[in-house]
Amino acid sequence: MRLLFLHGPPAAGKLTIAREVAAITGFRVFHNHVTVDALLSVFEFGSPPFIELRERIWRDVMTEAANTGMSGLIFTFAPEGTVRTNFVPNLMARLRSAGVVMHFIKLRCPDAEIEKRLDAPSRRDSQKLRSVELFRSLRDAGAFKYPELPADLTIDTSELRPRESARLIVDHCSGTARGGS
Repeated sequence: MRLLFLHGPPAAGKLTIAREVAAITGFRVFHNHVTVDALLSVFEFGSPPFIELRERIWRDVMTEAANTGMSGLIFTFAPEGTVRTNFVPNLMARLRSAGVVMHFIKLRCPDAEIEKRLDAPSRRDSQKLRSVELFRSLRDAGAFKYPELPADLTIDTSELRPRESARLIVDHCSGTARGGS
C-alpha cells in the first residue's frame, strides 16, 4: 500500500487537496477530523483519553488498510502540541514493517492566507478551527509547534490551486518508491 501523509497547519488545504488526489488516484481519504470529531463528542480536546484514542484509531486504521491490501490511502494530519512526539516515528516503523510505501507531503501556507480561509463554508462540516482570534491565540501560545516531519515534497498552497497541487503530488509519488524518511 502507498500512504500519502499530507501534513500542514490548519486551513492549508489538506482535505481539499486530498480529495483532488483521491479523484486522480482512486485512493481513499482518511481525514484526521473524522477521528477528532467523534472523540470530541465524548472527551475534552487534549485530555489523556482523547490523545490515546485518537492516536490508536489513526494508527489502527492505517495498519488495517495496509493489511487488507488496499492500494493507497491519503491521511491528513495537522501537527500540533497534543499529538505525542513519538506518534509519527512509531507509525512510520509500524507501517514500514508492513511493507507500506510512505510519501510525506508538507503543505504550507502563509498565516495571512490561513486567516482568510478559516471561515470557509467547507470548514463548517466538522469541528475545525474557524476563528481567526483563536488561531492567533493558539499560534502565539505555541500550540502548533511540533517536531519537524519528513517532507518528500513541500507545496505552498497559496500559490497553486488544489487540482494543481494534487497533480504535483501524484506525479511526485508515482516517480518515487520510498519507504519513508
